[in-house]
Amino acid sequence: MALAYDGAIQHLIDSFARLPGIGPKGAQRIAFYLLGVDDAEAQELADAITEVKARVRFCDICGNVCETSPCPICADPRRDHTVICVVQEPKDVMSIERTREFRGVYHVLGGAINPMANVGPQDLNIPKLLRRLSPQTAGDPDDDSRSGESVAAQGTEDVQEVILALNPNIEGEATTTYLSRLISPCGVKVTRLASGLPVGGDLEYADEITLGRALVGRREA
Repeated sequence: MALAYDGAIQHLIDSFARLPGIGPKGAQRIAFYLLGVDDAEAQELADAITEVKARVRFCDICGNVCETSPCPICADPRRDHTVICVVQEPKDVMSIERTREFRGVYHVLGGAINPMANVGPQDLNIPKLLRRLSPQTAGDPDDDSRSGESVAAQGTEDVQEVILALNPNIEGEATTTYLSRLISPCGVKVTRLASGLPVGGDLEYADEITLGRALVGRREA
């Protein structure tokens, strides 16, 4: 069957369709929108993509996205470096930062354990997390993040608590359980985000797991 469009326009549609959250129709709308903009706006988008690929990297300490390593959060002496919040993706860091309630530092795993997608613990940023919990091993010759800045930062951390803030789904729960069992022998307090009923939600629409956790995590009124 012949494609609806030929050449460059179909190539652009296919490229957008490969992006997460964009289907064929959405990709087509974006492609035709770009056809209608002036050259300067189209070039600005192209430059932004080129720039982010050239300048953005992952922090040697926490794995968050940044332009210089360590990232601004890891390098900030005003943050509480004794508390590490473990999240799945860099975007989760910004979600927590928007609450303005957390003043510790972060560790980005880069995903979650998912056997169906062939993602195991060895595919996640777990070894660096364990090295942050054991500063004396920061100079391990097998460490692939041996920059002077990262080793110095790892060596000064005296972590007292690890908060597991992973997504409340099957993959996130499996990763949380795995990490909890892995970290507990290190003598570090391991906690997880509270979960329960959302504000404005109705009991009749709550699933059994959410309602059960709301009951377990109840507090004095």
